[in-house]
Amino acid sequence: MSYGDPNNPYGAPQGQPPGYGYPQQPQQPQQGYGYPAAPPVGAYSGAPAPTSMPGTVSTARVLLWVIVGLQLIGVALFAITAASVEAAKDDPTLSEEPAFEQLADYSSGLLWGLTVFALAWGVFALVLALKFGKGGNGVRVTALVFGIITAILGIYPFILVGLIHTVLAILIAVFVGNAAGSAWFKRPRY
Repeated sequence: MSYGDPNNPYGAPQGQPPGYGYPQQPQQPQQGYGYPAAPPVGAYSGAPAPTSMPGTVSTARVLLWVIVGLQLIGVALFAITAASVEAAKDDPTLSEEPAFEQLADYSSGLLWGLTVFALAWGVFALVLALKFGKGGNGVRVTALVFGIITAILGIYPFILVGLIHTVLAILIAVFVGNAAGSAWFKRPRY
């Protein structure tokens, strides 16, 4: 029994194509084993990926550059202080002054250690600032951690000078952690 048999009671009526009376469904192209073709990549993604760096992320990058500059100033001040304390410890006239005695309580090794730490923290900020353009979500998380730790260090040991670092670090963490920052660092890279 076929559709072409005029004596078939279950076949299509004469002169009409098969499927008459049923709504016509558009057919999707078939791939192997009868499964329909997959939708194009990115067809169902939510928001479009940003093509240029959002303003808040760019601001966070600039703030990192400001921290790099402040760290270089701090490195210079720590190094000058460490060198002058080393040279002045042998001077007998300065050993009687109370202002110098308070400064001389710090060992020159501690001051040189703070110099190295300030330099390393500045290099860390520099690397983060350079990675913002092409970095992924790992750079975002690292910048968040950097901002939080910098804010904490700015509060406790260096209260007066660290206030600037604290404000900058909090702004970096907020700008990198918001939705625009998340979209920028999680964007697809082809």
